[in-house]
Amino acid sequence: MAHLRLSFMLAAGSAMLPARMVAQGDELAAGIQAAAVHDFAAARRHFEIVLRRDPSAYEANWRLALLLIDTAKQISDSVRSPIRDSLYLRAESYARRAVAAKPDGADGHVVLATAIGRGLLSMGVRERVKRATEVRAEALRAIELDPRNDGAWHILGRWNAEVERLSTLQKFFAKAFLGASVFSTASWDEAEHDLRLAVQYAPTRIVHRFDLAEILVSRKKWADAKQQLDAVAALPSVDLSDPYFKRQARALGLKVQERLAK
Repeated sequence: MAHLRLSFMLAAGSAMLPARMVAQGDELAAGIQAAAVHDFAAARRHFEIVLRRDPSAYEANWRLALLLIDTAKQISDSVRSPIRDSLYLRAESYARRAVAAKPDGADGHVVLATAIGRGLLSMGVRERVKRATEVRAEALRAIELDPRNDGAWHILGRWNAEVERLSTLQKFFAKAFLGASVFSTASWDEAEHDLRLAVQYAPTRIVHRFDLAEILVSRKKWADAKQQLDAVAALPSVDLSDPYFKRQARALGLKVQERLAK
């Protein structure tokens, strides 16, 4: 009976909502479902319908931004592609709308950081440095709002690792001439700490474990790296990029095995 009463209350509540809001909810749900099965074209249509009705819709904005990022990621970063670069810029635009609509929403900040970071390759050095600091700021804001957000910890870990991989001269130039004093905060310890938290909060995400393994290899922690790479091999592919990371993990695993055998 309690279940029936709850069902009735939910139905009654929906009936009292304006038809426009109910339709938006249906379109959003359909978009989420389509994205889950990697039907990007259908998902995009549903999210765009929601946004035509309400351009400030928070969830539709960040989900469409994420969808555009996933679409752009199908084009290799090793080739010039105006289409890919345009997708990242559009994703950033939608993510900024999401953050403006709901500043205390962690997902919006995570997707904005991702869009900015993904779009860096097509920019000049000065703009890269400026926007790299924004990536870090958005990730930190997301963690402030949601301390267990695995995506935010992943972004922060990658940020620390990428800064640490810069040469001494590159880091000096960024700090002295481009005002990137925040680069001084980066460290391998922070990179490993952040990625370990990403793995802790989402242990089945292959990308978390692979990027942690790369950091561990950079730190010459061969046994720890092998543990993460073995986990990657055992996990099922869920995201579209998972097969790619599994291939990369196999190649990296051979190098780690050679080190462990010495």
